[in-house]
Amino acid sequence: MPTTVITTPTFARHSAEPWTLLEAGGAGPVRPFGAAAPTPEQLLGAVAEADALIVGMDTVTAEVIAAAPRLKVVAKHGVGVDTIALDAARDRGVAVVCAPGSNSRAVAEYTFGLILDLTRGITETHRAVTRGEWPKRFGPELAGRTLGVIGFGRIGRLLAGYGAAFGMTVLAHDPYVPEAEIAATGARPVSLAGALAQADVLSLHLPADPARGPLLDRRALAATKPGAYLVNAARGGLVDETALAELLHEGRLAGAALDAFATEPLGDSPLRDAPNVLLTSHTAACSHEANQEMGRMVAEDVLRVLAGAPPLRPVP
Repeated sequence: MPTTVITTPTFARHSAEPWTLLEAGGAGPVRPFGAAAPTPEQLLGAVAEADALIVGMDTVTAEVIAAAPRLKVVAKHGVGVDTIALDAARDRGVAVVCAPGSNSRAVAEYTFGLILDLTRGITETHRAVTRGEWPKRFGPELAGRTLGVIGFGRIGRLLAGYGAAFGMTVLAHDPYVPEAEIAATGARPVSLAGALAQADVLSLHLPADPARGPLLDRRALAATKPGAYLVNAARGGLVDETALAELLHEGRLAGAALDAFATEPLGDSPLRDAPNVLLTSHTAACSHEANQEMGRMVAEDVLRVLAGAPPLRPVP
């Protein structure tokens, strides 16, 4: 009988359906790791008898895959698979699956919430009031401003629609999406340099590439429009966090909101004491609906692979 090891503590937190699917569908003993994601060392020790592995943000290295001789499938409880050693999985014949689209609306809504909070200082005003103060904090209206969306997949397109509904001009950059396709949505296709130079609010929605380094390095951040706001609810590796903190201190950027960081949980980061920042705990995808849907999707594909069928949502 197969064994399924689940390392993400948020699996099916708001729905019993994914648990029921696994337990009734032949996934064998289903072993949740615990209340917190495992350390790399703990993960190595947990996979020896795993036929299926359901992971969150943990890093599944080639060493982890080698330590699991029975492993048939790694399922990402989410979308981004940059934390999984895909080449090592392919070499071993281990399927990798994810849950595309399951959390798109959750992330897009959260991102727009960060934009509203950042530009109008909602959280900062709340903190001031709880301290006994009564400030009148001014910020820009979004109507008439320019939103730059970097990465025009499901999340980026939803965010672009929200921005347009608020009266924003929407620019979009994605090297993998034809300009005509971007234009058909009502957004204006631009280069990365064009988005940096023109956007009042810049939002990132694409995977990180560790081999390339930060998309927004010091030079790119310095090329943003003076007084712009930056939002990153995608991947921490997209932004040079030290350079971002310095530009915030200098006033080159008006503010930044981040839900993803190069190191998580956030350690001794220069962003902690940077001005005009919102820092949240990689929680944009955590809606009730997204949690149920991504759990259901990965459970379905785990069961298919264990049964010898091809997955519905394989990672190429």
